[in-house]
Amino acid sequence: MIQETVPIPMKIPIFQVDAFTSQLFKGNPAAVCMLDEWLSDEQMLNIAKENNLAETAFCKAKGAGYAIKWFTPEIEMDLCGHATLATAHVLFQAYIPAKNEVVFQSNSGPLKVSRAGAVYRMDFPSRVPHPTPLTGLILEGIGKAPLEVYKARDYVLLYETQAEIEAIMPDQALLNTINLDPGGIIVTAPGNEVDFVSRFFTPQASIFEDPVTGSAHCSLIPFWAKRLKKDKLLAQQLSDRGGTLYCENVGDRVWISGEAVTFLKGTIYL
Repeated sequence: MIQETVPIPMKIPIFQVDAFTSQLFKGNPAAVCMLDEWLSDEQMLNIAKENNLAETAFCKAKGAGYAIKWFTPEIEMDLCGHATLATAHVLFQAYIPAKNEVVFQSNSGPLKVSRAGAVYRMDFPSRVPHPTPLTGLILEGIGKAPLEVYKARDYVLLYETQAEIEAIMPDQALLNTINLDPGGIIVTAPGNEVDFVSRFFTPQASIFEDPVTGSAHCSLIPFWAKRLKKDKLLAQQLSDRGGTLYCENVGDRVWISGEAVTFLKGTIYL
């Protein structure tokens, strides 16, 4: 009797981490998959779809550091802040506990993350936004005219007060007719208790309003540093989950710092 050989599934460690917060169910959740070798883009996209989170990070050892990729349920991203912070948290907690610094190789160049106690500091590229016209669809979809409009990867819409940012109720159906991949729409204003506040919307994405967006602060930090004439800034993202970001403008780089907490650890059988 011939017995069929049952394939042995690949086992991939997976973590879910809430980033830019010290409390579970706050901040921005990201999945982190630790790999021995890269999977195909199709496999990584399918895993991201299955996770159904804003971002899934895939990480593997490379030389003295690590390589990282980020996928939404729809596309591969060029940069993701909260999933990078989540990945650094996983590495420092479970893989390299004796170290306080890690360098990721990515499609946006090398990204260094260091830790001091419970706080992780990410060294990211600065993306200075420049004045730009605003399309009628975006204006209609956001529902309130901004004072000024800028753009780098993302649109940056400036408002006068935090209350205006809190009150914005965008027309998701209308904005979903706009393809901004891989960018989004930032609305921002001076904060009542912090230097600046923001919200971030991504038309056509499975999660329309991102809870806390590290990569958006690659533009927000140089924007507000110039406007407020200070390089160290405290920021809050005003989503339902909310998040706090400690920011610093350092030339052509920005430092984005925050905390993280592990929600779960499991195994993917691929």
